[in-house]
Amino acid sequence: MKPGADPSTKMAQPAPSAVTAPVVIPSGTLEALKWLGLVLMTLDHTNKYLFDGKLPVAFEAGRLAMPIFGFVLAANLARQGAYAAGLYGRTMRRLALYGVIATPFFIALADRVGGWWPLNILFMLLTAAGVAGLLQKDGIVNRIGAIALFAIGGSVVEFWWFGVAFVLAAKWYITSARVAALVVCALPLAGLQLLDNGLWALAALPLMVAAPHVDLRLPRLRRVFYLYYPLHLALLWFVKSIL
Repeated sequence: MKPGADPSTKMAQPAPSAVTAPVVIPSGTLEALKWLGLVLMTLDHTNKYLFDGKLPVAFEAGRLAMPIFGFVLAANLARQGAYAAGLYGRTMRRLALYGVIATPFFIALADRVGGWWPLNILFMLLTAAGVAGLLQKDGIVNRIGAIALFAIGGSVVEFWWFGVAFVLAAKWYITSARVAALVVCALPLAGLQLLDNGLWALAALPLMVAAPHVDLRLPRLRRVFYLYYPLHLALLWFVKSIL
């Protein structure tokens, strides 16, 4: 140590997990995006399960729901000190719980391969959070675990590996603000075309770019999305069963 140096200087340096992400989205704006995603998802599911996909514009608008939810999840996982504070574990437990609750209605609404495949979007988000959590840790075992979870988990969930990859790319964009990361976000969204989802999901990219510059003042309602997802599927199943 040089003469006159403050011995506390090294201790005062922030830990890597405490560094604020370069892309900061106001909490109210994230909440507004979540509500937009809920509206678009409800419109899409109503069109799909009750109107046989015949409502105009509903299918195209519904393609934005998954990227919006994925972006919101990525923003939460990228929060300052999120991993150290246990946010990853809490988020994953909630996604697993409500994903299981929603599963009977998700299966009842449409024919699934083998009676269950694919698992609903909450399991896709769960897989993405799990991969992101493993990547937060050091060591080759965690890297191999992340690759394995991505490969296996992505094969059994809605939106496949494209959805998982998008969430991971969105987190990279938020933590780096790199144009290259935004381009990587576009690749899995474009890949959804292979699932007959078209290219409408790419319309979520302008929302991602604009979000940090819009400060909306909406109160945060905890667990609304988690509760709403199985409830809206149950309601759609009930209406469909009596029509």
